[in-house]
Amino acid sequence: MFITPAIIAVIAVFLLAKSVKIIGQAEVMVVERLGRFHRVARSGLNILIPFIERPRTLDVRYFESDVSGFKRVTATSTARIDLREQVLNFPSQPVITKDNVTIDIDAVLYYRVADPQKATYAVQNLPYALETLTRTTLRNIVGEMELDSTLASRDEINRRMREVIEDASLGWGVDVTRVELQAIEPPKDIQQSMELQMRAERERRAAVTNAEATKRAAILEAEGVRESQVLRAQGEKDAAVLRAQGQAQARLAMAEAEAEALRRIAASLPEAQAATYLLGQKYLDALPLLTQGKGSTIFLPSEAAGVMGALGGLRALLQSAGPVGDSPSPAGRPGSPRSLQSGEPGKSG
Repeated sequence: MFITPAIIAVIAVFLLAKSVKIIGQAEVMVVERLGRFHRVARSGLNILIPFIERPRTLDVRYFESDVSGFKRVTATSTARIDLREQVLNFPSQPVITKDNVTIDIDAVLYYRVADPQKATYAVQNLPYALETLTRTTLRNIVGEMELDSTLASRDEINRRMREVIEDASLGWGVDVTRVELQAIEPPKDIQQSMELQMRAERERRAAVTNAEATKRAAILEAEGVRESQVLRAQGEKDAAVLRAQGQAQARLAMAEAEAEALRRIAASLPEAQAATYLLGQKYLDALPLLTQGKGSTIFLPSEAAGVMGALGGLRALLQSAGPVGDSPSPAGRPGSPRSLQSGEPGKSG
């Protein structure tokens, strides 16, 4: 059988394509020789012996989104193992909490292939194994927690899941970097109950805040009233003290003036006649007050004759003390015994 050069060229191209492998950066390829592991081909140009050496494929899975935003899982296999950090996202799963509440949790796993040989031979399907391990670990952790603790402890759940998955996946040549809970969705009735509880809690907080504000306002108002009353009482006390001091000083001044006047009167009159003078002056000052009533008739008692006689002697006392004005007229002196008779009523116009 004659083999044409064209057939030879096609066979050569086919063998060249099978033997020459160009691997990109951050990628490796597991090469088997006669069905057994031989080496790990790194990035760059690699030559494989045709029909003796061949690359080993690895299962991968990833999410794809179409134009409408619908996500679907695509599973395939590849001979090129990516050494970069990869994201394993899988659909949400129902999980039962400690208080028997079923919630849907959507988690995402970040991992990196650290040992391509173990990732190829130690586990049959690496993505499925990681997903199953994540699901079971999540069920175990959430099953020990109540609903409120689950909703409030995402960081704690992420840390515990990462520790468990990382310990279990060390034999698979995988380094788990992060585990995150994307969403936790309780049932509809639980969500409504939580909303009602949250609304009631907010109303309670608002009522407490209003009560605290009212209490504080009442306290401030009472303190203001107390301080104003204290200040008012202090002002009234100071004013009363000042008035008392003023009155005391005025009375002292009047007493000193009166005492000085008495001393001068006593000095200007003969000895033991100052009392008679003062008594007559007081009597004369009181006479106008007797005529301020409705009637104009004044009845003087018989005892008033002595007083009138004392008044008649005032002029003589003043004359003896010194000049007091015009010369006296005995017939015209007011209060003279001649003008009023003892025991007889008189009239005052």
